[in-house]
Amino acid sequence: MVNTLAPEPTGRAEHGARPVAPAVAVRDRRGRRQTVVAYLFLAPVLLFFTVFLALPLGFALLLSMSRWTGFDLGGIEPVGPRNFTALFAAGSTFLAPVLTNTLLFALGTVVLALAGSLLVATCIDRLRFQGVWRTLYFLPMVTTVVAVGNVWKYMYEPGGLVNGVLNALGAGSVAFLADPATALPSVVVVQAWASLGSAILVLTAGLKAVPGTYYEAAALDGAGPVTVFLKITLPLLRPSLLFVCVTQFLTGLQSFALIIVMTRGGPGDATDVAALEMYRQAFSYGDWGTASAAAFVLFLVVLAVTLAQLWFFGRKGEDA
Repeated sequence: MVNTLAPEPTGRAEHGARPVAPAVAVRDRRGRRQTVVAYLFLAPVLLFFTVFLALPLGFALLLSMSRWTGFDLGGIEPVGPRNFTALFAAGSTFLAPVLTNTLLFALGTVVLALAGSLLVATCIDRLRFQGVWRTLYFLPMVTTVVAVGNVWKYMYEPGGLVNGVLNALGAGSVAFLADPATALPSVVVVQAWASLGSAILVLTAGLKAVPGTYYEAAALDGAGPVTVFLKITLPLLRPSLLFVCVTQFLTGLQSFALIIVMTRGGPGDATDVAALEMYRQAFSYGDWGTASAAAFVLFLVVLAVTLAQLWFFGRKGEDA
């Protein structure tokens, strides 16, 4: 008896299944080609970062644990962590005043630039021709640091503009850059003034992004301008404020050109900062190992400060 329920011969099923394997192979080949093309497009960027970031970083790490006077690679002498311990040994000036000056310089720059840019951005947001005002405040950003430093250096002179204004107001002249007590604050003011433009642009963009409905609701509730600013404007500006704080702190911690133009670290070591000290150790004293070790210490300080700011603003955002 013939079983009519028996399955058909498998030839047809096998014949229908044959295209499956080639289709998978085609997809695999296409995926591999796309991956290769993607890496070819990324190759210039990866090569750039390898040559100008990864290799110098590795070489700096090697130098931080070595003694080297420069020029002759065969003269690199491994010394282990001795360069790092020397930075914090008794009698070393790296921790105080160099690192202390660096942190004070960065902190002062952030406070002045943030307060000034927030005030100016709030005023600009209420004025007409806002593009003109933003352009005027941004002009110092397109001026070279050397020009800014020299102009302010002459303004701080005993016969300069700043002392002229003080004398007109009945006050005596101040040796801004010659007095160790006023040299660092004087340079901080210049750094904050020069960086106002970028901070104002960021904050004005943040103010434009605040929905007007919040202000309308606050006006209906009878909220005053101070309450509106503290309860609406500042909380909604938190991302912009975080960006300004982080970038200004990074700029302050790595500042070099303005200080070497205006004071060269003087008088004495009143304005000696980490970047200037690294420059001196490497190019003036030929101690590339100590300079590289100081660079890695500064990197850790920058990383710690940035993470602290991110945590602080993130915590404030959760509380809000």
